Amino acid sequence: YESLLMMFAPEKAKEGEVYTPREVIRLLVEILDPKPGYKVLDPAAGSGGMLIISYKYVEEKYGREEADKLFLFGQEANTKTAALAKMNMYIHGILNHKIEVGDSLLYPKFELGEWDIVIANPPWNQDGYNEEVLKKNEKYRQIYKYGYTPSQTADWAWIQLMLAACKPTGRVGVVIDQGALFRGGSEKTIRSRVVDEDLVEAVILLPEKLFYNTNAPGVIVVFNKNKPPERRGKILFINASNEYEQHPEVKRLNRLGEKHIEKIVKAYREFRDIEGFAKVVSLEEVRANDYNLNVTLYATPLIETEEIDLEKELQELLELEKQAEEAMKKTLYYVQQVIRALKR
Repeated sequence: YESLLMMFAPEKAKEGEVYTPREVIRLLVEILDPKPGYKVLDPAAGSGGMLIISYKYVEEKYGREEADKLFLFGQEANTKTAALAKMNMYIHGILNHKIEVGDSLLYPKFELGEWDIVIANPPWNQDGYNEEVLKKNEKYRQIYKYGYTPSQTADWAWIQLMLAACKPTGRVGVVIDQGALFRGGSEKTIRSRVVDEDLVEAVILLPEKLFYNTNAPGVIVVFNKNKPPERRGKILFINASNEYEQHPEVKRLNRLGEKHIEKIVKAYREFRDIEGFAKVVSLEEVRANDYNLNVTLYATPLIETEEIDLEKELQELLELEKQAEEAMKKTLYYVQQVIRALKR
């Protein structure tokens, strides 16, 4: 069933819908680290991959009996896709779930402030959700308290919804277009308010060509309403743009390998500077950069440089010049011989 979803994803899915590469979901789930008894919400559930891998993660770590103590809730606007999600759950033998149909931004069918983990890959740059539209939500004051998104992109509307759904001790993990990190206007206003409340814990730049219907790299943003003391007033930026391998089945795509996932998760958990890969940045520095959260502004991969042995290179150059001189002498000699032969 998973293979079937992947097969149709390049043609049938819009960005961020139906199928998200399972390696990306696995990375996000390992970062959020769900525990038995947690309530996990995906407000843009698609085919249910985020919830299924959350269940499988707990099952692998604690056993099936503990995984069954999770409560998994998904909401999906597309009726057919929601049906796919339900079928996907049952095929995987997961019964402790609920999938609802509806537009989460306008008509959320889940309680706010109740979820230990909120996880999603919502449609990127979804249009049509300006202030007038978002106010159709009866709980708009509670959800969109940081501001309203422009009509062109609802990225920060999704993020605000996920934050509102999360417990005061919970965390949010979202896969989003990296433009949300630095675009101006009303998005910058929302972003600055979220940053000032110290809700952003980590920003991870993914490699290019991971997704089936866009070459854009995408980013993972982790929000934490209850940061441990040592992480307060700081944001971890991870530049994982080089952490990929060739996809074994689709030549035009890359994918995250196990070693790449382990490296990124380890960096998140250690929350420290790693040269060319990870950087812990103070909120003061982010403010000084006009609330720009673009990862490359803070963490840039090291450029590999080849060490040159100058003495060795010089000797090789001199040898080449000597060989060239000898070749020229031989050429002149043969030309002279030809000329003499012609004169005879």
